Amino acid sequence: MNAVNPFPIGTPGTPWGAAERALWLQQQSKKRSYADDVLTRIDALRSQFDVSEYGRITYGAENYALMALKSRNWSDDLPVVLVTGGVHGYETSGVHGALQFAERHAAEYAGRMNLLMAPCISPWAYERIHRWNANALDPNRNFRADGTAEESSALMRLVAGLQKDVLLHIDLHETTDTDESEFRPALCARDGKPFAPGEIPDGFYTVGDTENPQLAFQQAVIESVAMVTHIAPADAKGQIIGSDVVATGVILYPLKSLGLCGGMTNARFTTTTEVYPDSPRATPQQCNDAQVAAVRGAIDYALAHRS
Repeated sequence: MNAVNPFPIGTPGTPWGAAERALWLQQQSKKRSYADDVLTRIDALRSQFDVSEYGRITYGAENYALMALKSRNWSDDLPVVLVTGGVHGYETSGVHGALQFAERHAAEYAGRMNLLMAPCISPWAYERIHRWNANALDPNRNFRADGTAEESSALMRLVAGLQKDVLLHIDLHETTDTDESEFRPALCARDGKPFAPGEIPDGFYTVGDTENPQLAFQQAVIESVAMVTHIAPADAKGQIIGSDVVATGVILYPLKSLGLCGGMTNARFTTTTEVYPDSPRATPQQCNDAQVAAVRGAIDYALAHRS
């Protein structure tokens, strides 16, 4: 994608209007099943968790229940750990890593924390392996009071009453080759901006909060994941995806001002994971395992440094 070969929808330099968004939506097709891949696994966890529907998304004739898992023996004396996945529906290991943690490891922390999980925040996008929702909006720029993505608003309503108790929020993501080949070009076309090619890092990294970096915590997550998969190196500029590397495998974003999911609470510890599923050195299961390792490393550190 460049000036010679712009994104196939819209006019270069001109933001999309209703016609362009409608054309984009027309080109999206369902490629996998949220019900089969996600809801069946959530249903199987009902004996271990309180399972609830925290919202419902409707796009035309399609209707999606937004589902949360909550510790069965919830105690107001314990800190809250929030685990989210699938903010971007195409980032597969975020969804399946969250579910794998719930299935295999959550019980290890019973009595030490309250766990709240939203494994697949954007089911329409999950089915289409896409970054945006059906309105061509990125939910991960809409976690703010004036956000217009219902996927984001629904999760914010779920968490609103728990704000003061959230110790840790870990948001599970991926950085994929399609970020550069499809989604960034689409974003530039939608917003009428020029596209400048970037570089996809080979490996896992985390995104901490510029306002609350907690670098020792970020490093604990990196060290946990390093036992499962490789960590992304800095590029020739000392950066990862255009941001300075501040510690091994760690960059920082202003999470709240960007409307990112990781900034939706006032948690002491926050991180966004970024797995690289297109690496020749990683398998899909390894990506899921990396997400699980990140969650476990984050929880272990947060509980050990609670006071």
